[in-house]
Amino acid sequence: MSGETLETIRTVLESLLDETEDAEVHYKLRTALQLVEVQQSDLTQLEEVADEDSELWERLSELGYVE
Repeated sequence: MSGETLETIRTVLESLLDETEDAEVHYKLRTALQLVEVQQSDLTQLEEVADEDSELWERLSELGYVE
C-alpha cells in the first residue's frame, strides 16, 4: 500500500472522527488511525531498506508497495 493511499485513508478517518459524537465510534476510528500509522511506519522502513537494494526496490515497485 503506498504512502498516498495511507494518507487518503487517514484523511477519511479523521473527517469521520470530526463528524460523529459516538464514543464507541470514536474509539474504533482512533484505533483505525493508529493502525494506519503502523502501516506508514512499516512502509517507511521498507523504503529505507529498499533504497539500498535496487533489485528489492524493483520487485516492490512491481507489486505496488513503493512508487
